Amino acid sequence: MPRAEERAQIITSILYDRLEAEHIDVVDDSAAHAGHLGAQGGGGHFRVLVVSGRFEGLSRVAAQRLVYSALGELMATDIHALEMRTLTPAQWRNSGA
Repeated sequence: MPRAEERAQIITSILYDRLEAEHIDVVDDSAAHAGHLGAQGGGGHFRVLVVSGRFEGLSRVAAQRLVYSALGELMATDIHALEMRTLTPAQWRNSGA
């Protein structure tokens, strides 16, 4: 299993590639959950912001499903918890995020 910083890089790479993302921020919050049962198994806790035109016309839940689908096997092996914010490019520009 990759180290935490490697996992964040892998997550970033996958999301850029599979979602044709314009912007991605990945924050590894694993250290804050060190005693958590899922963390004991090696799974990390991450927060992501994903900006992609693929989210146009989708509900928030549908956009999040795309992210889960893109991450595929990592959700079962390397990611224990994932907090996400999904935005279209227009939403991102208007949010000032």
